Amino acid sequence: MRPLPHGRASVLALLFLSGCAVGPRYVAPATSAPATYVGGAAVDARLVPADAADMINWWRSFDDPVLTGLVEQALAQNLDLQQARARVMQARAALKGANAALLPSGQISGQVGETYQSLETPIGRIGSAFPQFDRSTETYEANLGASWELDVFGGRDAARDAARADWEASAASAVAARLVVAAQTADTYILVRALQARLDVARSQAATQQRLVGLIALQYRKGLAAELQLRQAEGASAQVRASVPALQNELDIAMNALDVLVGMQPGSNRSRLAGPAAIPSPPKVSTAGGPAALLRRRPDIIAAERTLAASNARIGAAVSEYYPKFSLSGLLGTATTAAGGLFGGSATQASGVLGLRWRLFDFGRVDAEIRAAKGRNAEALAAYRLTVLRASQDVEDAFSTLVQQEARAAMLVQGEVSLTRARATSDTAYRGGVISLIEVLDADRRLLETRDGAIQARAAASRGAVASFRALGGGWDPARIATSTDVRGSADAGAVLASQNK
Repeated sequence: MRPLPHGRASVLALLFLSGCAVGPRYVAPATSAPATYVGGAAVDARLVPADAADMINWWRSFDDPVLTGLVEQALAQNLDLQQARARVMQARAALKGANAALLPSGQISGQVGETYQSLETPIGRIGSAFPQFDRSTETYEANLGASWELDVFGGRDAARDAARADWEASAASAVAARLVVAAQTADTYILVRALQARLDVARSQAATQQRLVGLIALQYRKGLAAELQLRQAEGASAQVRASVPALQNELDIAMNALDVLVGMQPGSNRSRLAGPAAIPSPPKVSTAGGPAALLRRRPDIIAAERTLAASNARIGAAVSEYYPKFSLSGLLGTATTAAGGLFGGSATQASGVLGLRWRLFDFGRVDAEIRAAKGRNAEALAAYRLTVLRASQDVEDAFSTLVQQEARAAMLVQGEVSLTRARATSDTAYRGGVISLIEVLDADRRLLETRDGAIQARAAASRGAVASFRALGGGWDPARIATSTDVRGSADAGAVLASQNK
């Protein structure tokens, strides 16, 4: 067998080495999770309809058409979500660029030129001595060129892996933003309904306090009440009346926030929300597979893990700078001074180049780049672990709010029932001349205060249910994601998320 020429052997050796790669192999971090949530048993024991809410479209479980319409409008029009989708497009384009960097590139070039030689230059003076010297020269050239940087040590492959992980992280972040927008819209709507109910109670309290002030003022003028008693009643009345504009201010802010969430100008939904409506009751909340499933349900956890994978790949890209870079380039074309001979055999030109680039005397900077990449990887690992911990905290906090505020609301409702009966009894006693009107009005005041507390507790419980759905990762379908926790399962999770955000 005839031995290969030296140049061809070198090229084949480089192609063989192109399978080599440098940098650490990525392994998804192991996480430990308890078998159940601390508050999971209490959530499962709630006295609500037995059927658990749909985790994908959980907002429909509140059985409020206005809430459902606003959430779905926000998911279609919210500008934060549009920004998140645009970031996914940018990351996808970066991935395509990284894929293209691994392939040869080619270009076609051509030029036609005309040169008129000066006789005052050395060349012109020499040429003018010859009778046949032509000062005008035309050139014609057409070339097909190609170049390829061989990824011998896997630097560009690592950069491609980092770009893919960035794309998957951006897709997961877009899904996380979708969940946040849905939860914020539902939470703000519940807050609006609660503030409207509290405003009605506050106005009733203000009217009751004003009647009390009028009665004490009459008694004061008749000498039957002390001035201190009158001034105290006036102060209490002013305090209650001052709560009305404060609540109205909170309501205006909440309505404006709701308008922005659905991508509209502030004030757009005032008429839609003007009519009285009850605070949506919290539906059944499922623990959704427990803490172990949270790693697959929460898109922010998936985004953090993909960001970690990207930072790990960039360590490999940085390490590859220690090694030489090889490139192949070639050119095939024609060049002539006569247009008619452009495609003649004598006009053919060709070249082939094997290039070398090596940062041999720049290892100090390479060391710094590697250390920086490792530092970013350590930061991403800490961020991932913190994201997992905070996700568990979100669930536990939301469960506690849901259960405890429901219990508080039940107690206050019982108190409201008792104080309603007390108010009726005091009214009967007043009509019979047993007690004064002041005692009747005081019973009114205590009833309204308890009613306001019950409204706040009911709203807090419903908002706790919204927070529970958000904390559990409700609002999208992760069923297609692999259940394994290895790197391939993580990549599958990112790919599914990315496919939903194309």
